[in-house]
Amino acid sequence: MEYQNILLIKMSSLGDILHTLPFVAALRELYPHARISWLVHPQFAGFVPDAPVIDEVLYFDKVKFKKMSLSEKLTYYSEMKELLHSKHFDLVIDMQGLFKSAVLAAISGCDNRIGYCEMREGSGFVSKAITGSHFKDHVIERYLDVARYLGAKIESLDDIKFPMPDLTKETASVKEKLASKGLDGDYMVIVPGARWKTKEWPIEHYAELAKKIATTGMFIVLAGGPDDASKGQRIKDLAGSEKVIDMTGQTSLRELAALIKNCQVYISADTGPLHFAAALKKPLVAMYGPTLADRTGPYGSDKSTVLLSPAKCRGCLKKACNDWHCMHDISPEEVFQIYLKKLES
Repeated sequence: MEYQNILLIKMSSLGDILHTLPFVAALRELYPHARISWLVHPQFAGFVPDAPVIDEVLYFDKVKFKKMSLSEKLTYYSEMKELLHSKHFDLVIDMQGLFKSAVLAAISGCDNRIGYCEMREGSGFVSKAITGSHFKDHVIERYLDVARYLGAKIESLDDIKFPMPDLTKETASVKEKLASKGLDGDYMVIVPGARWKTKEWPIEHYAELAKKIATTGMFIVLAGGPDDASKGQRIKDLAGSEKVIDMTGQTSLRELAALIKNCQVYISADTGPLHFAAALKKPLVAMYGPTLADRTGPYGSDKSTVLLSPAKCRGCLKKACNDWHCMHDISPEEVFQIYLKKLES
């Protein structure tokens, strides 16, 4: 069937948005003349591809919504319903698979609603879950199964594309910020934060790694959001090197992407910016403990190295742990040796 007006619902998070990009690229290739809209939380809209991949960006403001009273929330949903109905969608694709996305799909005015294989929180009652042959594989492949269901031909990693936004303006801005901090050469990037505490590599490990990297003459740029600012400062203090430049909390998300785009090597645990580095095919090292790299790790690049914790309990998917040691068990020396190999190649 040739759809003319398609709504994609994928509102968060950063990593999830980036994982959806290959699906969007396949969707656009499948329907070159359709109008495709993307419904997203405003804070992640910067990574929604520009036209001609995505024609229109629609917003559901989660931050504002949380602060509303019940009556205000109902009014907001009513306004969203009116907006979505006015678009006359003939296909709605819920790639979030949660209650909030199910509500928006239900009030879209479109009866043709599908989603990917993991439709949770009752969303499967609103949109048809599409389960393909990759339902046990990486999340990117699970998303692409929806594109395959619609008729897309995606058979190898060479068919997977990541449409990226134009970062020319952000690249210039980041260059100025780095120069103001004394950076005058090549640099690598470390992002110390993560959404779960259990996914974070210890601050002391990052500091020890930064010390080792500094001895090679490479600048180390610490990056991340405002919540990571204290981590960045602590790493810089412990490392005690002028080669360590702390940029945590000092860039927008798109500036962070530009920073990563121009680095020599990227290192972090399982966090959103990691997937931007993977999409750009940057040489990277990623440390995994409680999460499953084969399901949500860097994908589509032969320049990615994943270090799995040697802990027997790794892959537990716990956001809190009374015996948390999995990430501590990955040593700075191990990461450093892989870093050196990345530079050599």
